[in-house]
Amino acid sequence: PFNPTTTIRFELPKAAKVYLVIYDILGREVTRLKQEQLGAGYHQVLWNSRDRAGRDLASGIYFARLVTPEYSKTMKMLLLK
Repeated sequence: PFNPTTTIRFELPKAAKVYLVIYDILGREVTRLKQEQLGAGYHQVLWNSRDRAGRDLASGIYFARLVTPEYSKTMKMLLLK
């Protein structure tokens, strides 16, 4: 669980175009945290539990989806206020 921020950590074995998107429990896109080329190695992205318009989100389950051309992973997160 997190409140109000969480750090999303991931490792890339090689440089890649990365998309890191947050979705709500209904599968709606809440915000896009990354959409850029990143180098190989460890990375971390801070999410402040706000949507793309800067509004605070309600408590609940959210999903962080990390996508590269060769890999994808979905991480479940619980926001508690």
